[in-house]
Parts: sequence; C-alpha cells; structure tokens
Amino acid sequence: MSKSEPVGDGAARYPTAVTAADFRANLAAVRARIDAAAERAGREPGAVHLLPVSKTVPTERVRVAIGAGLRRLGENKVQEAVRKNRETADLDVDWVVIGHLQTNKARDVASFAAEFQALDRLRVAEALDRRLQAAGRSLDVYVQVNTSAEDSKFGMPPDELPGFLKALPSYGALRVRGLMTLALLTPDDARVRECFALLRTLRDRAREETPELIGDGALSMGMSGDYEIAVEEGATCVRVGQAIFGARAVPDSHYWPEG
Repeated sequence: MSKSEPVGDGAARYPTAVTAADFRANLAAVRARIDAAAERAGREPGAVHLLPVSKTVPTERVRVAIGAGLRRLGENKVQEAVRKNRETADLDVDWVVIGHLQTNKARDVASFAAEFQALDRLRVAEALDRRLQAAGRSLDVYVQVNTSAEDSKFGMPPDELPGFLKALPSYGALRVRGLMTLALLTPDDARVRECFALLRTLRDRAREETPELIGDGALSMGMSGDYEIAVEEGATCVRVGQAIFGARAVPDSHYWPEG
C-alpha cells in the first residue's frame, strides 16, 4: 500500500463509508489486517489500538460512524476538532488531536481533547500546561519525532528527544504516554519501515536510560497506507482515516502536516 498513490486509485481502494454497516465493515477489515500484521511479528493483536481519523469528513458522516461504534476519533486541525466536538456534544465520543499545534490554540486543546499526539516544542508544553492547570485537568501526550528527516515534517530531530523528555516533568499537567511519528510519503516500503524502526529504537533507548520519562512507551505510527508495516515494527496505536471513512479529495501530502 503506498501513501503516494494517485487520488483516483485511492478512491478505488478506499470507497466512501456512508451507512453504519459500511463503517462496521471497514473497521472489521482494518482490524483484521492489524491483527494479521501483529501475528506476523509475533505480537499480541490486542496490543495495537486503532484510532480512526475523521479529518475532512463531514460531521453528518462522523455521527453515523459514532453510531456504528466509534468512541475515539482523531483530528489533525484544531479548529476542525473544536467544531466537531461541539457538533457531537450529545454523543459519547472522545477527541484526540494528532496534528501540529500553535501555542495560540493551546487553550482549545486543553478545554476538550482526551489526548494530544504531536508535542514537539517546549513552548507548546508550557502553553498546554498553563491552560490545563487553570482548568484543573491533565492530558495524555505523545512526543512527535521527525524520523524521516524531511524539512516539511513537524516533530523534533531524534537527537533532541532525550533532552526534551528530561524537561517535560516540569509541566505537571502533561502525562507522557510515548512517541509519535509520520513516515516518508513514498511507495518504497523499506524506507517507510526505517522510519518506524527508528522510533522504536528511540523508545527502547529511553526505556533503558530514563524509563520514568517515557510513560507507557507507546508508539503511535502508521496511517491508512502503511499501518501494517507500522504494526510489524511495534506500533501500539495506528491512526487510520481513509481506510475507514473513504478516500479524501486530495492526498495526505496536502493535509499533513498543516501549515
């Protein structure tokens, strides 16, 4: 599966889910592929969590998906997440922010998010902590690492991770769960695998050197085009959008990262 495939091919691979039955079928298919990948790697399938990502999906269809059993959804853009949180306030669903955060949006994330998976700057950590402390809340976070060495990607360079982790205990409202990354947008599976393997190596090193700073040691990595490789390389959370909701009008390279 290539993340760089043409949009037309994506539409054929990822048909749009409209009904609750559509969503249940897509979820079952993705879950089966996750479980098979875990078994190939000698892992327990239940150790891999699936985070459905509803970015760009109209709220009407998101509500159908929630009705089909989705209880935790990821959004890339804070403004879209805020709106959908408001528009689904009558439903039982948690929202996870998985995209780049500007400090002026920290108050929004602190007000409603169940989790934030793209922490990569101390300025953001400070802004979130201040807002969370004021609200009497805490927040699970993943530290985003740029494992592809692409200038277009957010996330810190791998060599900055140890120092960043050592600074985070100063922000008491943040609970570090693990690490997150985005792989290269390429059809070359070997290069994609390298990105995921690097994140696992960084996690393992942190567990050895400063286990108290890495939380559960979770690894959030893998999207619709590469989640099976991510599971084989140790992902504990995969963020899947198109394979559940259907192809978007433009490829991931347009939406992610934002900005």
